[in-house]
Amino acid sequence: MYRDVVPVAKSVYRLSMVLPTLRLASLLGSFSGYMTKMIVESRGTDGSDFCVRLDNDMTGGVLIYAVTTSVYLDMRRRGYNISALRYEDLVARPLDMCRVILEFCHLPVSLAELAVKAFDVDSHRNSITAKSVLERFKEPRLTPEKKAKLNELLKKFEFPLIGEPNLLEGTIYCPY
Repeated sequence: MYRDVVPVAKSVYRLSMVLPTLRLASLLGSFSGYMTKMIVESRGTDGSDFCVRLDNDMTGGVLIYAVTTSVYLDMRRRGYNISALRYEDLVARPLDMCRVILEFCHLPVSLAELAVKAFDVDSHRNSITAKSVLERFKEPRLTPEKKAKLNELLKKFEFPLIGEPNLLEGTIYCPY
């Protein structure tokens, strides 16, 4: 599952307020792009393309988006039969998308309504990443200056810029 880049960046920022390892990565990455390269490599991915200094509160989220999206696209290029699902599509049309997902997975489509009911429950409700905890932290603002810097990063990875359509190859979509 993937999201548009701005919600990812804002979400990662708020997660960095409660997850010590993510906070530490944000702080270290703000000193040097070499630190982000090392962090990406520690996760098992070649970090040479990700040597980026985290110079604002949304750069880390854009970098995480770039890493995960690059890995997904690379796996598809290497022949892995994997598909993607856009979070925004799921939220916009939950019942229809649940039917499509269940059908795609060869599961009974009759479970779609039950699946949609699960959206009403915070799956992290008893953890530090619960929605009620994360909502305490103000989302970073996307200023014109930040947008320009983030778009430079997206352009480097040949991803759509902020505000442009973002549909990855292999995305499962609802035809109806």
